[in-house]
Amino acid sequence: MSLYQSRDISRRRMLSSGLAAMGAALTLPHVSYATTQGASIRALGYDGNSLIVASEHALWRVSTANQISERPLDHTVTAIASHPEASGSLFAAVEPTGLLRSRDGGRTWTNAGAGLPPVRVTALTQAALEPGLAYAALAGDGLWRSEDAGESWEFVMDRPYLNGAEQEVLTLVSVGNPTGMGGIWLYAGTEAGLTRVPDCFCRWQDVTAGNAMDALVEGKALPPTTPLPVGQPVPHLALSPKAPEQLYVGLDSGLWTSADAGVNWSLVADGKIDALAVDPADPQRLTVVRDGNLSVSRDGGLTFDTLDIFEGDKN
Repeated sequence: MSLYQSRDISRRRMLSSGLAAMGAALTLPHVSYATTQGASIRALGYDGNSLIVASEHALWRVSTANQISERPLDHTVTAIASHPEASGSLFAAVEPTGLLRSRDGGRTWTNAGAGLPPVRVTALTQAALEPGLAYAALAGDGLWRSEDAGESWEFVMDRPYLNGAEQEVLTLVSVGNPTGMGGIWLYAGTEAGLTRVPDCFCRWQDVTAGNAMDALVEGKALPPTTPLPVGQPVPHLALSPKAPEQLYVGLDSGLWTSADAGVNWSLVADGKIDALAVDPADPQRLTVVRDGNLSVSRDGGLTFDTLDIFEGDKN
């Protein structure tokens, strides 16, 4: 097992410039001429049972009854975070920099990045067991935590050190399993693969079987039998809080799933994955952008149906 020691926070240079106010304009819905092709869909998420689809300068909301609404935005959303116990509350990372929050399901947005350095937010998640606790990964910087739902932020961890260099965090997910060191896990996908850190933020480490503290004390851990492909970036991670052991990863090589919290993996669907989200109430229901198509699976990725957000009733 390889371990990655966090560095002294004092070595970091704090950026002094403030973030510009990030308010997304509220506009009446209208018929869009965008497409549902993967090139225009930038992020997927769920708000309760409703699917949230972020394309360039627009946010689509799709209910289980196929009721579809669209809200134009002044910004392009690149990542979405939500919590099943906080219906209507959404976080969104936007280009080129900034973090927004909505408390009404995406109708209106306010700045949620006060105190963050003015750099790109590369990944977002909310703590599996605490809806008011949020995490943001910042480009060239590290992990930040908000304990008051985005009102304020504090730096908690440098970027993971893998393959001889610090790696950008491309995707984050909070896994509601005990670490053996207190707290639960944060898993991160990077250009160099998958890693994780306890939410006490002591150090990054490989995803291994068994108790993390036992592995640390013994200095060894059982290697996975079927790991993720070596050398592939991990840009998309997702799970349902209903089944924290069931993880999904979207790679260029396809959709992969793990039934043991990320230790062993199997390929369930070929095709390049450009976005991924799992229904918080149903770990078998997931939505992906796969080979350029927005698709929904109700059996954990074994089969897919193409989702056309221009079909159904719009409001």
